Order: sequence, then structure tokens, then C-alpha cells
Amino acid sequence: MLALRFSLCILLAQGVFAEDSEWFSLFNGKDLSGWTPKITGHPLGENAHNTFRVEDGILKCNYEDYPSFDKQFGHLYSNLAYSHYLLRLEYKFVGEMMPDAPHYVNLNSGIMLHAQPPQSLTLEQTFPASIEFQFLADEGKGPRPTGNVCTPGTNIEYEGEFTTQHIVKSSAENLAPDQWVAIEVEVRGSEEIIHRVNGKEVLRYQKPQLDPKGRVIATKALLEAGAPLLLSHGHIALQAEGQPVWFRNIRLKPLKP
Repeated sequence: MLALRFSLCILLAQGVFAEDSEWFSLFNGKDLSGWTPKITGHPLGENAHNTFRVEDGILKCNYEDYPSFDKQFGHLYSNLAYSHYLLRLEYKFVGEMMPDAPHYVNLNSGIMLHAQPPQSLTLEQTFPASIEFQFLADEGKGPRPTGNVCTPGTNIEYEGEFTTQHIVKSSAENLAPDQWVAIEVEVRGSEEIIHRVNGKEVLRYQKPQLDPKGRVIATKALLEAGAPLLLSHGHIALQAEGQPVWFRNIRLKPLKP
């Protein structure tokens, strides 16, 4: 069944890849149409504690209605999977992290690329197997560049070498909190992914793939269900891990394979 979902998702994604593709919006500025939430400990589709909400044309990851964070890591998944594309959006950190969230989530969020189908996550799974374009802001404690890559349940090739390193840092500068940051990611299936921040390339890597040893996320079930080792497509997911963050102008341009 999982293998069938993977096939269906890529066929749906290819259906929007016209010869002369233009930018189109993944977020309508009004509601969560086209997106599905999955929050740890809650069923797929349940927007627990109103985590994701739309106000004034902005998609907000919000914790006002949480009694405590309690390891309720969340992601908002695109309903379709994508393979070759440019993705642009703006993000902004607001407020403070949840007091009982892990310390590393302070001024920390991201978008997940090539994410496994949300239907395949277990109820208590915290993160999807995916490639993360990490968002960070300056804490005043030294270098903390945004635009890193994190690899929950995955591996990559970087500078010509295979690596199991969970975080590969970008060349971006430290950015202050409370400002809108424009990011772009260029995804070329399983060939290459390029990160850009405020119009400048800050990182590129190749051959995103599932980690068969499951160092961070258990990926054995995905591989046994027929998922290929190399990640050529997947869902886009906005991250909610305890730090309030806003998103706007989420746009995608399909690229030719």
C-alpha cells in the first residue's frame, strides 16, 4: 500500500509539470486548503491546539492554545508530492519558544523536502523521513547560519562524498530574529538540491536518500514497503517544533526533469 501511495504521489506531481511552467501559489492566503497537518500523538488531519492558522494572509505556526508542548512536534504537509521544482517562501520568527520544548528549537524551524507521505507516519512519530532546509536566527552566542540541511532518516552526498552527518552547515550569515527572510530551494529529483537565502546560494548537495540504518528516523518500514533508496520526490512540509514562526508567499515553479 505504501509503495502505491509513493507511485500515486509522483504521478499527481508530474501532472502539473507543463512544458512552460510558471510560478503558482501553494498557499491561498485564506485557509489551509491544499495542506494536511500531522502532529505527534494526534491523528492525521487533526490540527491540534489550532497549531496552524491563517491570519491576515499569513500562515502562522502558533502555540497560544497549548497547555504545554509535551513533545507535540508537528508538520503541515502539501497534499501533493513534487520532484523537480523551485520553491520560494518567506519566513519570520515571532515570540518565544515553548518553555518545555527542547533547547535547540529556539529560533529554529524549517521546511521538509522529499518528505515521506504523511499517511505513512506512525501516531507517535516526531519527524518524517525527509531532507530539511533549516531556518535559524542569531541567539547572540556565535555563528548560527540559516539554510543548513538536516537529515532526519536520510543521508546525502556533499562535496563529492557520502555523509551520514545529521547537519551540514550553510555559508549564510547570522540573521537577526523578527525579520522576514526570503528563501529559495531548487530541487532536482534525486540529483541535486540547492539552498538560497535572500537571493544568494548558501549550500548545495546531491543524492538525497533514505538511511537504511535508521539513525534518526526508523526507515526500515519504508524500504520494506517498496520505497526506493534514492529520494526523487516527496511532500513539502512546514515545520512546527515549539518555536512560533510565520510563513507567507509560498510559491512553486515546476522544472523539467
